[in-house]
Amino acid sequence: MLTDHYELTMVQAALRSGAASRRTVFEVFARRLPGARRYGVVAGTGRVLDALERFRFGDEEIAFLRDNRVVDEPTLDFLASYRFSGRVRGYPEGECYFPGSPIMTVEGTFAEAVLLETLILSIFNHDCAIATAASRMVHAAGGRPLIEMGTRRTHEMSAPAAARAAYLAGFAATSNLMAGRAYGLPTAGTAAHAFTLLHDSEEQAFEAQLAALGTGTTLLVDTYDVEQAVRTAVELAGPELGAVRLDSGDLGEAAHEVRKQLDALGAHRTRILVTSDLDEHAIAALAAAPVDGYGVGTSLVTGSGSPTAALVYKLVAREDASGVMRAVAKKSVGKPSRGGRKDAFRELDGTGTAAAELVLTSGAAPAGARPLQVELVRDGEVVGRESLADARARHRRAFAELPAVAHQLSRGDVALPTVFD
Repeated sequence: MLTDHYELTMVQAALRSGAASRRTVFEVFARRLPGARRYGVVAGTGRVLDALERFRFGDEEIAFLRDNRVVDEPTLDFLASYRFSGRVRGYPEGECYFPGSPIMTVEGTFAEAVLLETLILSIFNHDCAIATAASRMVHAAGGRPLIEMGTRRTHEMSAPAAARAAYLAGFAATSNLMAGRAYGLPTAGTAAHAFTLLHDSEEQAFEAQLAALGTGTTLLVDTYDVEQAVRTAVELAGPELGAVRLDSGDLGEAAHEVRKQLDALGAHRTRILVTSDLDEHAIAALAAAPVDGYGVGTSLVTGSGSPTAALVYKLVAREDASGVMRAVAKKSVGKPSRGGRKDAFRELDGTGTAAAELVLTSGAAPAGARPLQVELVRDGEVVGRESLADARARHRRAFAELPAVAHQLSRGDVALPTVFD
């Protein structure tokens, strides 16, 4: 039932006209990249495949639709037996994409395929936006680890998906336990300011945390006075204290001061972690600071200013009355699409650097170009499921393949031109 009303009314009308069984090709793509980003990151494919397998209309759903007179009885009969039996191809997770990239192609009857529109878009628009923001943050961090900490800043059901997308793009861990359970992500976390405020003194709070979690824990040192807190932390834990966390103030300046103090106290291996409304630009600004890791929340789970990937799901080919497949396309001003079933390739130059996104209706693979789409569903059965570790590794390779302009955090043109043929 996580779908739009008009998906079902279209099926009802198509069943009435006899067009519901016509073969169709739908395509997921972005006309532009939100926020004038240089590239996008595909995330959510695995969640789409899981959701497609579960996409059913059971007795309770049919009763709701009947009681609320959403569609008629013939349509309810169709929905009660709904099973997607078509084919899906698409960009695997972790791959980069650009305007016009056919990141998913759905082939099936109109009635089967149109019902998946809202489901697919709601997953991809969220997950791709988060993964794209996360990828930019990972690059800005320059190899320093990042922890996803945005659960309390987003919807409770979207938080695990955001953590998954961030991990796919290179984050090291998440604070969200549901994401750890559902997707096998590493989880991390120690204490908030409330824990320090609970105790009669900061010293008592640190003693309790160290007793419970050991000297490898991370102590939050900016509840009161940072300098005094660092001194107390090292006195209690010794030079083997795992880390201290800064969550307020000028993080760059504070990190320099804390690093000097830790070194003077002999805690040379104690790491400095920073949090507090970080985004990719703030992370990049801390590149010269002695920071060992970042915790990112609000900006990450809201796509760092672009909470949706602006993806659309459009009909690009359909069977006519004589059984011939015909390319179709929307022609309205400002929202055009390109008709025809497409294949996509990444053109590489002599150094292995990506030079263009090739989107072709001919299907002919250009010499030396890398195919981008893989088979995901065949005859209604999922065949393209893969591990999150594989997707994470793919993103590292795909990002490394992009030209240097893709690494820029400023608003600008996309890193690769999309060439249609």
